[in-house]
Amino acid sequence: MSRNNTHAVQKLAVAGVLTAVAVVGSFLSVPVAGSKCAPVQHMVNVFAAVLLGPWWGIGIAFCASLIRNLLGIGSFLAFPGSMVGALCCGLMYHITRRLSLTCTAEALGTGILGGLAAYPVARFAMGIAPAGFTVYMIPFFISTLAGSILAYLLLRIFEKSQVLDSVMR
Repeated sequence: MSRNNTHAVQKLAVAGVLTAVAVVGSFLSVPVAGSKCAPVQHMVNVFAAVLLGPWWGIGIAFCASLIRNLLGIGSFLAFPGSMVGALCCGLMYHITRRLSLTCTAEALGTGILGGLAAYPVARFAMGIAPAGFTVYMIPFFISTLAGSILAYLLLRIFEKSQVLDSVMR
């Protein structure tokens, strides 16, 4: 197998593990305003940004949201909540390579942009009449803040112990 194929298979394996962590981690969710806030998903978004890049992160967020919905442990709001944050933090890490900015982009991307994108999903795809256009911003922000902080702490620990070096080769 060539070096490129080996690298692609490694990325796919990491993506599969991160997707599984997001799905299993969704059992630690808190229902708020028709959404199920899952901080582990946001931690996974940051890990995906650092380890794989923005496009992989969006794919992982989509797959985890789809699996959670198919299993009945998620809601349609998982799609905008996780995918927008994955895009924002993935692009931020790609541009800056700074973990603090990446975690901030995850929190703001999910909390603000994902929260706003959730309104039409709730209204038109789920038939819910949310109280306002910004109703999902606070619960999404709380969820993503917890996940972003957790990701920051874990990635710093992994960085100091050089675990990331072996994964990112």
